[in-house]
Amino acid sequence: MPYPAKLHPGTILSAARQLLEDGGPEALSMRPLAERLGVQPSSLYRHYADRAALLSALETEATLELLATVQAHAAQATPAASLHAVGLAYLAYARQHPHLYGLLLAPKEPYMATPGPGKDLWNAVLALVDAVTGQPDDTAATVAVWAYLHGFVVLERSGQFGLSGPRGGFERGLQALIEGLGRKGGDAGPG
Repeated sequence: MPYPAKLHPGTILSAARQLLEDGGPEALSMRPLAERLGVQPSSLYRHYADRAALLSALETEATLELLATVQAHAAQATPAASLHAVGLAYLAYARQHPHLYGLLLAPKEPYMATPGPGKDLWNAVLALVDAVTGQPDDTAATVAVWAYLHGFVVLERSGQFGLSGPRGGFERGLQALIEGLGRKGGDAGPG
């Protein structure tokens, strides 16, 4: 197969995303990707060093899309309504793009947050949570929100809710979490 002059990173990433979305991470490897694009696998390495580089680029794409989703749903009448709308949109994104979202859940080594899409996404959620709690840089409350969102998605993806599904549990839990965070900075502890 000849080296196509129009092969560029965006074309490769789009085809890689389609393979991932259609068949999960197992379906994404350089050979099937090259076949889909009608090129030799070696042509891909001019743009992406390996499969890990492709997965990293797709994870960045997912993070940017999730950030856009958060930003698009953040302008509600109240901070609590904004956080609620973002939570629902977040779950919808995870359901619509399960394999792409799954890249965000892949185990990673602990790292220092550096500027970039992941930090931008964190800061967008942090700002929403801060508005609800009334506390600047409320990391603890933001971690609680992240844990709830990610945790629900993981439970749902793994089938832990059984055939009956979560039966409104996401909405109820999200509402309770937001209400709890809104009480004097979320300091209403047990007892």
